[in-house]
Amino acid sequence: MSPVNRASAGYPDTIELTAGRFAMLAPAKINLTLRVLGRRRDGYHELDTVFQEISLADRLEFGSSLEWRLDIEGADLDAGEDNLVTRAARGLSAASGVPCRAHVILRKEIPVDGGLGGGSSDAAVALIGLSRLWGLNWTRARLHELAAELGSDCAFFLYGGLARGRGRGEVLSLDEGSVPGHVVLVVPPFGVSTAWAYAEGRFGLTDEQKSGIFNIRAEHATGAVWPDGVPSNDLENIVLARYDELGRVKRRLLECGASAAMLSGSGSAVYAVFEERSRAMHAAQQHGAPYRTYLCHAVSRARAAHDG
Repeated sequence: MSPVNRASAGYPDTIELTAGRFAMLAPAKINLTLRVLGRRRDGYHELDTVFQEISLADRLEFGSSLEWRLDIEGADLDAGEDNLVTRAARGLSAASGVPCRAHVILRKEIPVDGGLGGGSSDAAVALIGLSRLWGLNWTRARLHELAAELGSDCAFFLYGGLARGRGRGEVLSLDEGSVPGHVVLVVPPFGVSTAWAYAEGRFGLTDEQKSGIFNIRAEHATGAVWPDGVPSNDLENIVLARYDELGRVKRRLLECGASAAMLSGSGSAVYAVFEERSRAMHAAQQHGAPYRTYLCHAVSRARAAHDG
């Protein structure tokens, strides 16, 4: 197996395998801040959020086949027509006129229903990988519409790195920086339904976007960034009111010296950012079974190579 080829492959990180097969990494995300500005007339919610890609990633392997086949390892997920990777494959096939024939192996590392975007990331990378496998080589801009139909944060994962998302999350402003420090994820043994969290919020109907409270800003010459203003998540109080143990996790992370700690999306994962790796490692060690902990870092993407 060859090493990751970052120079020629661009985003996502690509690994060349044997017999014409290749693998791509599908990273997770955290929300550095999330504002829910109201419910739209189309049933979705108007969002203003900052996505940050992190190093925790699933892996998708692509190869030729006489039919569509999706195998999933590492999670008990249905690979049928409702699976986002299968939906991505069907959508790209229909849009391009190319028969939906491929063998994809999805190796899950990102926890399910943790607010980390694993399913959306898998779908976005499936679009990129199948575009290559089928000889389409569509640009990100051309894949964007298909991704937006699959999920509100799916379009972000076509680009990765750091971005501000508006609309349903699909209207993106890309940035080359990344949040500074080390990221600790604490994931409980249960998930949180995104649909439930938004329904519980009972956000009012809106015809126009209200102003957000933040902008992405550079903090120093290395390109590290943090949202201007106090990071916040409009879904956090809703979720923590029902799952008080997640509040205890957040408090413990702050007590360990985190510069920020927050629910990612609708949860159930709680993340914390630490300036020092030693403090991050100590915080991760404070949460044993049944919790799962991950020590990660934020990922920055150079934009010129893959914005087309």
